[in-house]
Amino acid sequence: MAAPGAVDGDELGDQQYYRHFSRRSSTQEEYTQKDYEPELSQSSPRGPQHDQRYHYNRTQSAPFTYFHDSRTTIPLPSPSHTQHLETISTQQPSTFDLVTRKESRASSLPTLQKTRQRLGLHPTVPIIDEHDEEPHNHLIWSKIKLTLREPFAEFWGTFILILFGNGAVAQVLLSVGDTTAPGGNGYGSYQSISWGWGIGIMLGIYVAGDSGAYLNPAVTFCSCLYRKLPWRRFPLYLLAQLLGGFVASGVVYANYINAINDFEGHNVRTVPPSSTATAGIFCTYPKAYLTRASQFFSEFIASAVLMFVIFALKDNGNMGGSKGDKWFPLALFFLIFGIGACFGVETGYAINLARDFGPRLMSYAVGYGSEVWSAGGYYFWVPIVAPFCGCTFGGFLYDAFIYTGESPVNTPWLGLRRIFSPRAAAKARRQRERRAKEEGVV
Repeated sequence: MAAPGAVDGDELGDQQYYRHFSRRSSTQEEYTQKDYEPELSQSSPRGPQHDQRYHYNRTQSAPFTYFHDSRTTIPLPSPSHTQHLETISTQQPSTFDLVTRKESRASSLPTLQKTRQRLGLHPTVPIIDEHDEEPHNHLIWSKIKLTLREPFAEFWGTFILILFGNGAVAQVLLSVGDTTAPGGNGYGSYQSISWGWGIGIMLGIYVAGDSGAYLNPAVTFCSCLYRKLPWRRFPLYLLAQLLGGFVASGVVYANYINAINDFEGHNVRTVPPSSTATAGIFCTYPKAYLTRASQFFSEFIASAVLMFVIFALKDNGNMGGSKGDKWFPLALFFLIFGIGACFGVETGYAINLARDFGPRLMSYAVGYGSEVWSAGGYYFWVPIVAPFCGCTFGGFLYDAFIYTGESPVNTPWLGLRRIFSPRAAAKARRQRERRAKEEGVV
């Protein structure tokens, strides 16, 4: 950007051309400022400043087009060179080429954009320009991949999270008492499990960066509630996260099936509190001494801490935040490691519906039986409900006491007006939908 009062390259070029055409008014072929009109192309991916087409009309022959690029030296035409300039190739893309390039972009296809809008996604695919123009993007699978790019990212991000987390639990549990291990007492300890979940969340966020890397239905819910993530994305993200957890736990089971048979017995599958239970590899089970209220509170407090710190890390107005998405995955590694080290003994710190329900469903499907639902006094509902309640409370606390940006909490009555005045809430929602439609955002 030019300094205040300075003339940038394109403006200086315009002034030179205007002066030149004015001086030529006495020659046989007259040029006027009206004949010379800069036309800004809206189709150029580089923006108007690099795609200005200068037209001037001659009285004896058809006009020619001269492409001006501010990065190159511009020779001023002279009367003796006029005919010569008409035949010189400017080595710049023609209007036809620019339109063709735009139409060749797979992300610009109307059918793809409409499909993404119906699914609740942004019509524009999160893809860099260089990849958008690749010819293979017009293949059938490439179109599917572009249409479902964010749900696929959530699926594989959650997959990586569960793969590392459940894999760590399986290795520690199934190797207890293994004298062949270094140290003579198995491969790992409880801290190894915390390491596995921390590394899983960090790598999962790197994988799912294009979707926002929520990897947790409760975090997705709070992002819709407090941070304007469109609600229409929630069901699709929820399904992708559940499937990612289900498939990843199935991969862990397939990898450790022989170790499970050796630990429990061939085709024997039990759940806690059995001394040889292996169902805890895949989903969480509470300690026998916990009351129902204690089970819920343990998951509630861990989930509240999770959401509170996530909002702090993503808050650009917070001087203690991660200050850039590159540090966010590493910060989440320490957060999950800390929650596991401090709040994991009682219920196993599920804090994630996709981390618990998907693998629990998988364990039921491979033969652990109905006990996966009835164990712990039908504990299975606690990791479903408590994370939503805890994350909602943690997000509310952060926005009420620290966050200074736009949030439902930073409105009259701390956002409770939406509950006690449904008419005002409906009006505000219609206004948001109208703005989103004008901006082309779902």
